[in-house]
Amino acid sequence: MKNYIFLLILALFASSCEQDFGELNSDNVAAVPLTFPNAITVGFDPYISVSLGDGGEIRYEMEIPESSGRTIAEITKVVGGASDLNVGTLSSGTSYIDDPIQVGGTSTEFVTSISEFEERVRTNSAGEVTPVEAGQELAFLFLVTLDNGDQIVSTRVRVRVTD
Repeated sequence: MKNYIFLLILALFASSCEQDFGELNSDNVAAVPLTFPNAITVGFDPYISVSLGDGGEIRYEMEIPESSGRTIAEITKVVGGASDLNVGTLSSGTSYIDDPIQVGGTSTEFVTSISEFEERVRTNSAGEVTPVEAGQELAFLFLVTLDNGDQIVSTRVRVRVTD
């Protein structure tokens, strides 16, 4: 009798694995991928290294495949912060850019600097700036709109700050 119950439970578990959970069981991958060719990926997030000694220019190259038949209409919103930045910040956070950046091609660059990051992200209500130091990581998320109105939320991209 115990063997019969065991086989019944085993059959129940085996049949439940075939259930389709739809969107709960699928990756959220954009039909047109947005990539960052100048970023290095070791671990989870792509990153670039920026040197404080070289002026602290932050430059991300972005592109979508030419074969997609689409173009990037604009960089609609950018949010910046610490490496704990997440997708929810795109909805609730203040945009790093004042106005959308018009593109009209399959590739573009987003350029800022550590000093601008300090001004836009690390300045408190009293006007005091928390400086960025070597060894810290910064992060950005991009909302990109394609020429057909589809929107792509980028993966979080990081900046590793060096001397």
